[in-house]
Amino acid sequence: MAAFEEMAVLPELAKAVEDMDWMLPTDVQAEAIPLILGGGDVLMAAETGSGKTGAFCLPIIQIVWETLKDLEGGKGSKSSGESQTSPHWLLSMFDRGAALAVTPDGLRCQSREPREWHGCRANKGVHGNGKYYFEATVTDEGLCRVGWSTAQASMDLGTDKFGFGFGGTGKKSHAKQFDNYGEAFGMHDVIGCLLNLEKGEIRFMKNGLDLGTAFTLNSQQKSMTYYPAVVLKNAEMSFNFGAMPFKYPPPADFIALSATPKEFVKNNPVSSQSNQGDTSKPVNNAPQAIIIEPSRELAEQTYNQIQKFKGHIKDPSVRELLVIGGVNIKEQIAVLNKGVDIVVGTPGRLEDLIQGGYLSLTHCRFFVLDEADGLLKQGYKDLIDRLHKQIPKITSDGKRLQMIVCSATLHDFEVKRMAERLMHFPTWVDLKGEDAVPETVHHVVVMVDPQKDRSWESLRQKVQTDGVHAYDNVRPGSNTIETLSEATKLLKAEYCVRAIREHKMDRALIFCRTKLDCDNLERYLKSAGGREFSCVCLHGDRKPPERKANLEKFKRQEVKFLICTDVAARGLDITGLPFMINVTLPDEKSNYVHRIGRVGRAERMGLAISLVSSVPEKVWYHGEWCSTRGRNCQNTNLTDQGGCCVWYQEPRYLAEIEDHLNITIQQVGPDIKVPMNAFDGKVTYGEKKANLGSNYQNHVQQMAPAVAELSSLESQAQLLYLKWHLAAA
Repeated sequence: MAAFEEMAVLPELAKAVEDMDWMLPTDVQAEAIPLILGGGDVLMAAETGSGKTGAFCLPIIQIVWETLKDLEGGKGSKSSGESQTSPHWLLSMFDRGAALAVTPDGLRCQSREPREWHGCRANKGVHGNGKYYFEATVTDEGLCRVGWSTAQASMDLGTDKFGFGFGGTGKKSHAKQFDNYGEAFGMHDVIGCLLNLEKGEIRFMKNGLDLGTAFTLNSQQKSMTYYPAVVLKNAEMSFNFGAMPFKYPPPADFIALSATPKEFVKNNPVSSQSNQGDTSKPVNNAPQAIIIEPSRELAEQTYNQIQKFKGHIKDPSVRELLVIGGVNIKEQIAVLNKGVDIVVGTPGRLEDLIQGGYLSLTHCRFFVLDEADGLLKQGYKDLIDRLHKQIPKITSDGKRLQMIVCSATLHDFEVKRMAERLMHFPTWVDLKGEDAVPETVHHVVVMVDPQKDRSWESLRQKVQTDGVHAYDNVRPGSNTIETLSEATKLLKAEYCVRAIREHKMDRALIFCRTKLDCDNLERYLKSAGGREFSCVCLHGDRKPPERKANLEKFKRQEVKFLICTDVAARGLDITGLPFMINVTLPDEKSNYVHRIGRVGRAERMGLAISLVSSVPEKVWYHGEWCSTRGRNCQNTNLTDQGGCCVWYQEPRYLAEIEDHLNITIQQVGPDIKVPMNAFDGKVTYGEKKANLGSNYQNHVQQMAPAVAELSSLESQAQLLYLKWHLAAA
């Protein structure tokens, strides 16, 4: 398809896209595909259903196939290192700390590690004789030290006898000796580094000012090879070795490193050592791409998309594997042993295979975190860090690891922190921006007040609740905080039924806070009877075959309602939903927007109803302290008493959501009737609004008063001008 091929996508991939009836790239695909094909790290935020899976899968499949094709043709089977192939002076891709990133042009480096120093040397050094100069510019806040290093020195420049550095604190350093020198430097300052091998002297300049001799070299030190070097702590610097004009030229008798005579240049030995042997040949259990998803369903969706995309890719074929729990691990190991190029999986099973030695990360080119905010909220930060540390940042043929992160929002603090820590100068593709509810969604709040609505007293035998009040003295007629909390749980189940009947819902997503809440609501809806309340559950405690079957039933509209938790529903691409019910508000503001955004797509109107308790509700809150992590737990004490329960304050969360969206969400009564006139005319949820766009009927009559007022104002302005002009004359 021409539109995709214009982005340099393989014709075979474009043909697969055409088979899927994709007419044009979506916005996120148009932005992200060229960036990934170009070798960059990408952070992307876009709604589910926006095509973001294709945005990262298409370029990954292409690069994986091209790599396999090169290997098959004998290209890249042995790679000479950067020191042998590049005639330019650059920062070494190989001779560097694990957390230090180098840009592809080799002239800028960055470390986002806030606690440790990470350093780097250049790919070439000077020895013998001469006077040499390079510039380093501080391009971001942080701690940095720059200077000259020998091959024997540690990466922590200036802390041993083989390195000489000048730091931003205004101190020179050598052999763990830190002394005052010159003055401090920081953001935008340019540090000139001078090496005089004739005199045996190292000195520095700041913004063109010569700071004087910093170090005097003895005869043994003069005979060594010196490499430009840097060490950073949560900082960034750029370098000029002379390929571009210097901002502050050196003294007349010094030359740029790039002009060093060949006989005085020595390649960095670490670069060539990194490429000894033929390690670029594929290894069966070492895929080129690892894609991590927060749920089995989302992993299956991505895996299925990859299979569709690679339909026309042949000679060689790209092999993919789905790695999720609930499937026999021996089958997955057998497939890995036969050979796999792309692995899609959930965190737990991936780590099991890696720790067991069945899945190797040695040849990984792509590390993808889909729904990264969900992964972090599920507590996988440490696992992500561990996996990232194990993946070589540079492949044996000099290709850099690419990291792609997708998130519901890039404004999530934890996602930002992770990106700064792990990613390499990522490009942000933010097509979502700050959180907002689509105009096609009507969202309302129903306050559940058990003190005003006493109908809960007749529901005690019908509705099963979560059991947090099993040991409390809960009884009708009482107004204790525990009784009202239990009453809220009873009423919410009934209000859910009431909402379904009032709006004649034939298809809806229903969000509950916990897996137990999902089970209880499913039981209550089924007891309400018949096709009217047909439903299925989707959460982590259901077996994978059941989860898959339930999702398919809902998609095929064999049942009307899908009851799920935030985690289970994350990333599910279910189109055409007219209704959504929040049985409990999420405690995370962005999750409200994430839920609401599942209705009202493709210009179709949607209604989202949130049931909000007016009184505190006691709920389960299982943390690391819970020995069973919630499974059959009966410890109903509060967390500050060693238990697994907390008081949930929904009015507070509602206020935070309204403040976050800068709106006031309309409240409707317990009858859950939504006045249509409040939403710009009558609509049918699930269908396009009849009056979308301009209504030209009676248009002239509607505009007439405004036109008359504008005409009057213009006449007044002209008269005032004439009066002023005559007075001035």
